[in-house]
Amino acid sequence: MTTLQEIGEDALIRRLTRLLPLAPDPLAGPGDDCAVIDPGPDSPTLLLLKTDALVEHVHFLPDTPPRAVGWKAIARVVSDFAAMGGLPERFLITLALPAATRIEWAEALYHGMGDCLRAFDAVLAGGETSSVPPQSATVIAIAATGSVRREHLVLRSSARPGQPILVTGTLGGSLRGKHLSFTPRITESHWLASHFKPAAMMDLSDGLAKDLPRLAAASGCGAALDRDQLPLTPGCSPAQALTDGEDFELLFTCQPEQLEPLQSAWPLTFPELPLTRIGTIVEPAAGESLSGGWDHFAPAILNPKS
Repeated sequence: MTTLQEIGEDALIRRLTRLLPLAPDPLAGPGDDCAVIDPGPDSPTLLLLKTDALVEHVHFLPDTPPRAVGWKAIARVVSDFAAMGGLPERFLITLALPAATRIEWAEALYHGMGDCLRAFDAVLAGGETSSVPPQSATVIAIAATGSVRREHLVLRSSARPGQPILVTGTLGGSLRGKHLSFTPRITESHWLASHFKPAAMMDLSDGLAKDLPRLAAASGCGAALDRDQLPLTPGCSPAQALTDGEDFELLFTCQPEQLEPLQSAWPLTFPELPLTRIGTIVEPAAGESLSGGWDHFAPAILNPKS
C-alpha cells in the first residue's frame, strides 16, 4: 500500500485534484498561489481565492508566542496574494482548539491576526470555532478573498527560456525565527506589476530548492541556478538558503530587456530590500535538478521545521 510519505505533497495534490470536478477554463486553479475567478468581461478586477492552515508542531511550537502565530497565520495568505500581483480583502478564520487552551492564548493569537489584517488593509468577514480531542494539536485554518487588476495578474506558469530569475530579500533563517516575523511583499508586488510586470511569479514558502522547480515545471521549462549569487540571510549558508523554507520572498522572472532598467529602478524605490538575479529559465532538458526544501509528508528527519 502506497503512503503519503512515499509519494510526497506535490504528487498527492495531483492525484486528489483529479478526483473532483474542476472549472473547465480557469485563469488559475490548483497548483498556483491563488485560485483566480473571472467575474465577467466588464469587471476591471479578477477575484482571488486562497486557503491555508497552521498546525501546532508543524508550523509553530507550543511555546511560540501566540501573537507571533497570529501574525504568521494571516501573513502567509497575504503573501500568496502578493505572488499573484493582487491585494487581500476579506478573511475567514477557523480555529480548532483543545478545551484546556487558556483564553489569554486565544486572545493573543487574535491580536496578532489583527496586527496583520490592519497592516494590509484587510478585514475579518467570519469564521468558525471547534474543539479537538484532548492532547490534539491546535489547528488554525484561514480562507480569504482578494482581487487583482486584470493587467496585473501574474501566474507561475508563464516563464519562458531566456528569462532571468530574480528574488527579493534574503534567503535562509526561517528555523531561527524568521518564519514568525516576515513581511509579505504586497507593496513590492504591486510596484512590480505596475512598472515591470513579471513574466511569472510565486512566493517562496517551501524553500528555493522546492519552489523554483515548481515554477519551472508549471511553465514547461527548466531552471539554471547561479548558487554564487544567492542572497543569504546573515549567518546562513547556501544550503540553508536553498532548503530552510518559509522565506516568503517573491521569486519571479522578467523579460530580458526589463532586467537592466528594473535593477536600476529597484534600489531607488526599495533601498533596504535587495533584489538579486539568481539564474535563468532554460529549456527543460537544460534545467538542473534541485533537492531539499519542505515537504509535508517527508520523513521528519528531512523536515526540521520551526
